[in-house]
Amino acid sequence: MGRVYATPEQLTEWTGRPAPADADRLLARASEDIDDALLTAVYDVDDDGLPTDPAVVQALTDATCAQVEYQQATGDDGTGAASRWDSVSIGPVSLSGRRQGAGTPGEADLADRARRALARAGLLPGVVW
Repeated sequence: MGRVYATPEQLTEWTGRPAPADADRLLARASEDIDDALLTAVYDVDDDGLPTDPAVVQALTDATCAQVEYQQATGDDGTGAASRWDSVSIGPVSLSGRRQGAGTPGEADLADRARRALARAGLLPGVVW
């Protein structure tokens, strides 16, 4: 497993709801999505590749939790498959109509709130510190 930027406890705090039973898996998948968005970002890391700046740590935690929250709201199980279908239902929530997924094949469908957390920290492409 690669770097994981948030814990189930942080996800609970972010959403205000108990973390799902598979929170560790969802957070790992969401962290991969965040890593994909950060391919050109430059920030200090430790020997494990984890950020050392507290502001960057918080931004990655927030973005990861926002990504899981988004995936749950759209009925995605972390695989990205939900953005490919016309109708998604999870519990009492039902979404229909085909939505545009990621911009290009293989690109992560990043949550708006995740993108904003990364942008505020200056981690997205085009932002120079």
